[in-house]
Amino acid sequence: MNKIVLVGSTGQVGQELLKTLSTLGELITLTRQELDLTNSDQIAKTIASWQPKIIINASAYTAVDKAESESELAMAINADAPKIMAQIARELSATLVHISTDYVFNGKNHTPYIEEDKPDPIGVYGKSKLLGEMGVKENCDRHIILRTAWVYGARGHGNFVKTMLRLGAAKEELRIVADQIGTPTWSYDIANAIANLLKFPENQIPWGTYHFTNTGVASWYDFAVAIFEEAHKLNFPLKIKTVLPITTAEYPTPAQRPAYSVLSKAKYRKNLGLTPPYWRDSLKKMLAEYYQLSVNN
Repeated sequence: MNKIVLVGSTGQVGQELLKTLSTLGELITLTRQELDLTNSDQIAKTIASWQPKIIINASAYTAVDKAESESELAMAINADAPKIMAQIARELSATLVHISTDYVFNGKNHTPYIEEDKPDPIGVYGKSKLLGEMGVKENCDRHIILRTAWVYGARGHGNFVKTMLRLGAAKEELRIVADQIGTPTWSYDIANAIANLLKFPENQIPWGTYHFTNTGVASWYDFAVAIFEEAHKLNFPLKIKTVLPITTAEYPTPAQRPAYSVLSKAKYRKNLGLTPPYWRDSLKKMLAEYYQLSVNN
């Protein structure tokens, strides 16, 4: 069986990859505690020691606002670490899968971004992720870069859905930004997309850069309203009565965010013959799963 090294196995996508990759090979998981992503020598030695055929980097520094004041840490994890992984992948003739982000774009488009559009990040987080992409492309031909956006999941760290459920249980009114447009994307669907790309025979894997999110378009306000509508149906404990749309200007943050970050899935559809699920359908499934996890815990 192929050995697959999964870096970042406790994150939102990492925990879903534990399920979707289970039939594709022997899975070796590396958590933040087991692999210091700011230590280049440790990354190289640890991954190389397993002699994997596939390396998946599902780890990242994702604190968009904190990145503005922690740029060195963001660059170490998002830019330097993927480059080291790419160099190891090249030495081992392995495939590297690297997860990237819509934040590599400036958000000034009015139509979905395609893979060939020129990146132009507007914050430290986006810049660090773009440098990570460049490090992967320059050091390993056998790579898949999967750009995604607005990720949430039942497992792993906090995300917008969990934040809304927490705030909605404590407050009757919330004000949510309505002029940033993108696509909410369930972490399980991302993990499934990665598995689909890796199911090809080894030398037929469709290497390159892909955009993958759920389908459809929403603002953060639309997303919040949908979360509460679906959560009410599942009897989540909620006090929320009113969700008010506001502008980005009314909710200033340290980091600037893309106003429009919808990603085209045309290349993924064409190369795999698969259409990603609609965002609201996936939201329903995630909330049902999260409710069961909450009840059982």
